[in-house]
Amino acid sequence: MHLAYPAVLAALLFCTGLYGVLARRNAILVLMSVELMLNAVNLNLVAFDVWLRDTLHAGQALTLFVIAVAAAEIGIGLAIVLMVYRDRGTSDVDRLRDSVESAATDDAAAESVAAEAQAEAEAEAAARAKAPAKKAEATA
Repeated sequence: MHLAYPAVLAALLFCTGLYGVLARRNAILVLMSVELMLNAVNLNLVAFDVWLRDTLHAGQALTLFVIAVAAAEIGIGLAIVLMVYRDRGTSDVDRLRDSVESAATDDAAAESVAAEAQAEAEAEAAARAKAPAKKAEATA
């Protein structure tokens, strides 16, 4: 078997996965596209392992490692997506990014208002502390 056949198939799988990551808005479809990309890499690893006739079968061993990592990644990723869906009601990646950015600007604005209020309170407390000292000096 020629190396070109699995390499071309892997390239097509990888390009399909890359398109899915860049074009999709649903987080679950993005995760599926990442899995397609990982499977393209696995196909290349096995094809080159067979082509090189490696006695240790390092490509196949690395493929098993990639499969294990991908299984853990999809489990954790799916759990995160489900929790975000429960909290926000959507798994649209664009809406999630916009809500995070708006929340960050809202948090920054709230922090600046709180800092200004704290500075005013400290200034008033300092003025109150100086006022009795001035009265004591005036009466003495």
